Amino acid sequence: MDILTVLFPVLVCALIGALWARSGTNFDTDFISRLVLNVGAPCLMLSVLGGIEIDLVAFNQTALACILIASLMSLAGWLIPKACGDDVRTYFPSFVFPNVGNMGLPVCLFAFGDEGLALALAFFMMLSVAHFPVGILAAGGSQAGGWRGLFKMPILYAIALSLLLLWFDVRLPELLQNPIVLIGGMTIPLMLITLGVSLVRLQITAWRKALFYSVCRVAGGLLAGLLVVWLLELEGTVRGVVLLQASMPVAVFNYLFAVRYQRQPEAIAGLVVTSTLLSFVTLPLLLWWLL
Repeated sequence: MDILTVLFPVLVCALIGALWARSGTNFDTDFISRLVLNVGAPCLMLSVLGGIEIDLVAFNQTALACILIASLMSLAGWLIPKACGDDVRTYFPSFVFPNVGNMGLPVCLFAFGDEGLALALAFFMMLSVAHFPVGILAAGGSQAGGWRGLFKMPILYAIALSLLLLWFDVRLPELLQNPIVLIGGMTIPLMLITLGVSLVRLQITAWRKALFYSVCRVAGGLLAGLLVVWLLELEGTVRGVVLLQASMPVAVFNYLFAVRYQRQPEAIAGLVVTSTLLSFVTLPLLLWWLL
């Protein structure tokens, strides 16, 4: 498959967001992010996982790989900032939670089709469950009350329902499936447009440090992915999805948490921008190797 075919739709949507931000037209990033997380992403999960045949073994392998990679990156997210004399709470979430949604889902979709999207959603599911309680606690400390907030997240219930549909091989009735597919279809374009807006709005400060941590995030994620792929003996689409998701840049949500809990948001903004720009170089190379 042509690498440009995979990346071009991603770049077009992100460019629309960037041009929107440059125009000065209002774009409520917080509202759109909540809409995507609480409405779009749950519907996307149900529409994909409830509408196609999925290899449960491959799905479970992807979920397990995600847990192992996140564990390895958690260790790196604690050791590296500590060794550099930086605040661990500030940088830890950026190591553990890459942009497997805004960038990972569309890249895996265009690289590997519906099967790739379904497996990418398995990766996204596992990190989503952990991102908000763990990410909030890491950024905000005990004041954040992260685990209680988990049960207020619609995406948790969409995950549970999607897994039940998978395990019992049940399909949603067409009356429910059609609106769910329609609403889920907005998710990936909105994710990418929001990413483009964020890249324009966020400013890089201390670019040397931002570049250092960006390399740690992208290269470290890829190395962790390669180790896990080797340990689990993953092949084919599962291997490709795991390596792509593992090597994604820092997620924009990490910046939102840093702003909310005052964990050096300007530093995390630099990480989001720098790691994303870095991924525009690394992702084509990785896709060239995988495809």
